[in-house]
Amino acid sequence: QVRLVESGGGSVQAGGTLTLSCVASGLTDGRGCMAWFRQFPGKKREGVAAVYRFYGKHYVADSLKDRFTIFHDNAENTLSLQMNSLTPEDTAMYYCAGDDRCPYVGEDHYYLRTVTYDHWGQGTQVTVSS
Repeated sequence: QVRLVESGGGSVQAGGTLTLSCVASGLTDGRGCMAWFRQFPGKKREGVAAVYRFYGKHYVADSLKDRFTIFHDNAENTLSLQMNSLTPEDTAMYYCAGDDRCPYVGEDHYYLRTVTYDHWGQGTQVTVSS
């Protein structure tokens, strides 16, 4: 049984930094892909950043590349998201997702789509105040 547990969310002032962490259990070590998504109230989840674990390929949404960095550790089955220069527009629920069967297609949009992932965490809230 796959389980994804997020942590690290909270409240921060604009310009601050937060690092989210996700610990996965039940995923085949080093296989498939993992990702961070976020969801604004009343909106669909959108892809933030992802990793294809076997090759260590990272993907970050174009609009976030200059502020967000994704890290992963295959041995520990963890995924982290460092978010710098946060703005109130980053306020959202952030979700970790994983799927150890997703193929390598070498295209970032594939890994930033919700339909790519079968397993999801419960989410962690990030609130940025001005």
